[in-house]
Amino acid sequence: MKPAPFSYERPGDLAAALSMLAASGGSAKIIAGGQSLGPMLNLRLVQPELIVDISGLAELKRAEVSRGELVLGALVTHADIEDGRTADVTRGAMRGVAANIAYRAVRNRGTIGGSLSHADPAADWISSLAALGARVTLRSLAGARSMAIEAFVVGALESALHAGEIVEAIHVPSRAASAHWGYAKSCRKTGEFAHAIGAVLIDPVAASARVVIGAIDTTPIVVTDAAELFGGRIAADYKQRFDARVADDLLIKAGIEDAAQRHIHVSVLKRAVLEAAA
Repeated sequence: MKPAPFSYERPGDLAAALSMLAASGGSAKIIAGGQSLGPMLNLRLVQPELIVDISGLAELKRAEVSRGELVLGALVTHADIEDGRTADVTRGAMRGVAANIAYRAVRNRGTIGGSLSHADPAADWISSLAALGARVTLRSLAGARSMAIEAFVVGALESALHAGEIVEAIHVPSRAASAHWGYAKSCRKTGEFAHAIGAVLIDPVAASARVVIGAIDTTPIVVTDAAELFGGRIAADYKQRFDARVADDLLIKAGIEDAAQRHIHVSVLKRAVLEAAA
């Protein structure tokens, strides 16, 4: 199947791109790497009147450390992060996530902003960036606004983006030297989307933990104060204190009724905890 007919524009700067989106009245789609939009166009799952190609916008390709956080433009590719072409304030956490996204060909073209905009619950960046405490900046002709990653994804394939708005940048805080990172996922085979994701950022010194259960049918479960998962407190022995029953209860509350699915999610989350403690 081929895409339905559409117009195509390749703006020279961000202001022009935003003007095109505003003028389209919601009938336009943005393309950058095209790893998600391309197949959707071919299957006619989306039929925009206009495609705005932002792949050449230098404003969205920046990668810099500012005020103690990493600021990544929306067009930074997975391969840029994997290969170390961007600074790393997460002490290897983001490089590890990037290296295990799909296949190298996808990582060469796919962008971090595009992945977030697509809002697939099984995508790696949605869960991992939520665990790292990242924020996203959205830009339109009216200005910019910022929000936490967990607030940006509001449902399966549904984000908080308004008409005429794009993801401009992702802000990732520096990972403390005392913070432990763990990320695990379960895929039927290498390169496929995950059907279970676990991500944890645990700091025994600060007695804090962020835990994410991703690749569920709705928004990822993000626990910003996860002491309950570890017997009520975060300490050096958190690996031994991990309570699978609490994780299972979280999944039940999220509407995951199938016990086998919940078991897979809890097992993957436990793998992430063990990785963090290793």
